Amino acid sequence: MTVEELSKFKKILIIRLSSLGDILLATPFIRSIKNQFPEIEIDFILRNEYSDALKLNPYLNKVFTYRRIEKDNLQTFEELKKSGYDLVIDLQNNHRSKKIISLIKNQSVTFSKNGLHKFLLVNFKINKLKDSPQIPIRYAKTILNFKLDEKGIDLITDRKSADILFAKNNLIGFCPGARHFTKRWSKEYFIELGKLLSGKGYHIILFGGRIDKELCKILAAEIPTAIDLSNNDDLLQTFTDMRLCRAIICNDSGLMHAASAANTNVIAIFGSTVKEFGFTPYNCQNLILENNSLSCRPCSHIGKDHCPKKHFKCMNEIKPEFVSKKVVPIISN
Repeated sequence: MTVEELSKFKKILIIRLSSLGDILLATPFIRSIKNQFPEIEIDFILRNEYSDALKLNPYLNKVFTYRRIEKDNLQTFEELKKSGYDLVIDLQNNHRSKKIISLIKNQSVTFSKNGLHKFLLVNFKINKLKDSPQIPIRYAKTILNFKLDEKGIDLITDRKSADILFAKNNLIGFCPGARHFTKRWSKEYFIELGKLLSGKGYHIILFGGRIDKELCKILAAEIPTAIDLSNNDDLLQTFTDMRLCRAIICNDSGLMHAASAANTNVIAIFGSTVKEFGFTPYNCQNLILENNSLSCRPCSHIGKDHCPKKHFKCMNEIKPEFVSKKVVPIISN
């Protein structure tokens, strides 16, 4: 599929069902298509729990939601079949997205996940991804010679910032959660870092979703200046409040990509995953902290529920004092 062929289409569907970060990383592609070809109507389908990520996106004509229980998607499938798409861009590339394509029965292009290269890097430490671009650029490569603009991630909100934040200054956000254990810096380290930064006059704002609430509660009880703003997966409220922070310190997670859209400094701590996979903060001020001394990294491209080597040095050797020394010059400017 070439740019010239794309320019002739009137209506396209983009599929990226999950997860939060992957969907947010698709927004530069959406924006660039619409800005280069304003006459094209772009629809998008994603899992319903991530709908906030795109529901206010101005470049989309319609956002469809996909549900985990197959029978709950029947009405959506019927509407997709009748929508008259000229092209489907499959950024998910799994059996669910292939089923959607089979319903539409029209031309499609599919994102390459570089599965073999990821397998070689994880299992044999053969790195054929050394020069691999970030995910938004790889998404754009589904259209031959298509170029993205130089802007970052789009996340549009209609929320107001929490009132408590306006009475504070020197705000630093912490996102201590991540879906997988090997992508989570320890709560003890976040607490120690929070105490170090609190002692320097910074207020710590804790961000997280439903699965992070207990963790944030623990941190809030230990960090003197902490304000717990974790919630029940209200992405737009979290993003709105992130924009008041001088920096966001986070793990390799979906909220890292939300922070990337917030026009703040993003300091990301990487454990079992590496930059070569392409899921790094996109077109924003950022710093990635990782332990490059280990031969066992990466042990996974998505994360694990335990350290296979049982030492977890990828995270345990990144100390709070080290992070503080890296962060303070950035937030002091």
